[in-house]
Amino acid sequence: MRSGRHFDELVGEAVGVPVTGWEFAWLDGRAVGSEPSWSYPQLARPLLRRAHSVLDLDTGGGELLAELAPLPPHTVAVESWAPNVPVARDRLTPFGVAVVTELPGGEEEFDVVLSRHGRLPAADIARLLKPGGTLLSQQVGSDDLADLNAELGAPPPAPQLWTAATAVAALEAAGLEVTDVREERPPLTFHDVGAIVYRLRAVPWQVRDFSPERYERALRRIDAVIRTHGHFTVTAHRFLVQASR
Repeated sequence: MRSGRHFDELVGEAVGVPVTGWEFAWLDGRAVGSEPSWSYPQLARPLLRRAHSVLDLDTGGGELLAELAPLPPHTVAVESWAPNVPVARDRLTPFGVAVVTELPGGEEEFDVVLSRHGRLPAADIARLLKPGGTLLSQQVGSDDLADLNAELGAPPPAPQLWTAATAVAALEAAGLEVTDVREERPPLTFHDVGAIVYRLRAVPWQVRDFSPERYERALRRIDAVIRTHGHFTVTAHRFLVQASR
């Protein structure tokens, strides 16, 4: 059991692992999260099969978009976080996908807009979708892992409320018709403190001033909980919204 290893060893290992893209394979066996009841890829695939053009917002390292191949002939991925851009280009170029760092400037360009755990700029999505086009988005809500932040003594993860209701209001205000809304709060269980450190490095906006040194005392408390109970469980926040123009 990894929690039997020394605190400093677990933390040091997590700090030394490179963090690129949104592939969290290093956490396999260390952190176990329950997926929402829906499957985002299963919902996305039929949309892509009928589309000639797709825009993927905040594609990360392109992991999910590559998983959805074959892709429509005109597929564009947006990624603005510099460390992810070369990763996404290396992964997606063989699929004929253009990876750009800014939203396209045109209008009515795409049959489908995807955003999984990325931005949801309602007005831009309405501008970029063709008439009859579809948005499919899975979002991380503002309560995501809020109990982890509280345990660390860190500020809340999001400064503003971000829920299915607020997203729907923004999309409808932009002129889109919302056709599906779902919202859930599945558990996420950590089995060693290194997994928490890695997660906070990979998702730096969760605790914006995070470093293992700054939060060492709280991390040691969590480490003690894991050694006693075998795990430390917090609550994720996910919602799905589908809309059409």
